[in-house]
Amino acid sequence: MTIRKSPSPKDREYILSVARSLAAATTKKELGECIARTAGDYTLADLQVLGGKLYTEVENLPEPYRARVRPYFTEQIFGAHHRLLLMHRTGAFRKLTSPIRDRETFDKFCAMIPEGCFSWDEHAERTPFAYSPRHRLFYYLMAAFTMFVLEKPGHPVGMPFPGGFTVEDRGDACYCLIRDREKEVFFSICNFCPARQAKEEIPAGK
Repeated sequence: MTIRKSPSPKDREYILSVARSLAAATTKKELGECIARTAGDYTLADLQVLGGKLYTEVENLPEPYRARVRPYFTEQIFGAHHRLLLMHRTGAFRKLTSPIRDRETFDKFCAMIPEGCFSWDEHAERTPFAYSPRHRLFYYLMAAFTMFVLEKPGHPVGMPFPGGFTVEDRGDACYCLIRDREKEVFFSICNFCPARQAKEEIPAGK
């Protein structure tokens, strides 16, 4: 069940401000630098909360799927964060002067962020620590970096899904079986992912 919680005025203004800043970017350079600056606002304590949330979510999954998917969830959030900071520190964003691909989708993504941060799954969000809309924003920041700066799927290539399917890199493009199956969940990053919908339902390893 998805519900909307009333954020604090401070959180609401912060998230709205970040969404506006992201939307103002016109090139991948500007977007990458904006995301890196915003990610710099997160403290070690914030990252520990995010790590705890990720651990809780993964621990609720059944084995053997839990063990298989754990490294991909970690890569999706913390691998992306590490790559973002590295590119920022080395000045790699300066070379990314091309426009943001698929501007229409990017604008829709930025418009979704505030409400996405304020929407919660009543069951999944029960955690023993303070997980706020601002922490949820971090998830969208890493997704924006991955999908619109790096132009890679929101979920890492190789990530398994129940049923034996994965995000595939077929050379010409990346494909995902669930790409178009999240339409009713307006805050799902799948709705904005550059991966193409897989037409052939080929289980992983086949």
